[in-house]
Amino acid sequence: MISLVFSSEGASSDLPIELLNNTTSATEMRQVKRQSVKIDGQQITYLESPADQGSDDDRTVIFVHGNSSSARTWLPVMTGDFGRRFRCLALDLPGHGQSEPARDQADYSLPGYAAVLIGFAKELGASDAVVVGWSMGGQIVMEAAPELSDACGFVVFGAPPVASPAQMAEAFLPNPAMGALFSAHVSESEAKLAAATFTAPGSPLDTGDFVADILATDGAARAGLGSSAGAGRFADEIAIVSALRRPLAIVQGADEQLVSLDYMRKLNIPALWRGEVQVIPGVGHAPHQEAPQQFTDLLTEFIGDLSHEK
Repeated sequence: MISLVFSSEGASSDLPIELLNNTTSATEMRQVKRQSVKIDGQQITYLESPADQGSDDDRTVIFVHGNSSSARTWLPVMTGDFGRRFRCLALDLPGHGQSEPARDQADYSLPGYAAVLIGFAKELGASDAVVVGWSMGGQIVMEAAPELSDACGFVVFGAPPVASPAQMAEAFLPNPAMGALFSAHVSESEAKLAAATFTAPGSPLDTGDFVADILATDGAARAGLGSSAGAGRFADEIAIVSALRRPLAIVQGADEQLVSLDYMRKLNIPALWRGEVQVIPGVGHAPHQEAPQQFTDLLTEFIGDLSHEK
């Protein structure tokens, strides 16, 4: 049985790969470590792929997953050349993956998750990281950005900035399958329908990991997110991105089923990298899974541009 080194407050033990997922290959998992850290008393697990010794790049990249997902969604990124070149950290948010459920149900919200991200970056000595967020993770990154003042730059995708709940209807494309991701109880068939919206229509990508993560997520996390967001318990993301002093890259799959590209292109964001949304052809909501090489090529170019600004 393949196992990983699992560290928790100085202790180490073997964590069986079966506890991580059912479909990700053992070969991939050998290249990352699962570890644990306490953030304000909350146990948060995370995956780390240390850069190869001798790498010229000293950047750390923090990855934040989406609603009802987990750190393992970043494995195609972390186990390739990108993960060998840069130190990559991907956390499991509370109630997701292997992290503990939230102690306070109010923390199942964008402000609650943002506080975890801020604490995570500080605790891991990565306050100057490049911070990447997918879907809800992108919203979390924007929520946290004002407190991540030392971050080198930000990347979001599948995450349209909004100022209030009233803008969500314009920012997101209507899709009935998404209702399940804001419900405490999700059936396997509902999870499969939701997972199918993460990719381009007709994509050959196996969505088994998406489905497994949805079913494994604490249902209170989904319900809490839905109620808090619906009540407007989140920051004005448009104001935040408009005031950013560090570069922001926005990436979108050309065949995205959930986010409106037209809406994204209307936004005025002075710090927007290259002055426009970066569109990856042939993929949907999850380009990091559907086209990891194209996705990491963009990330590498973004980080390279940050280096030129030093």
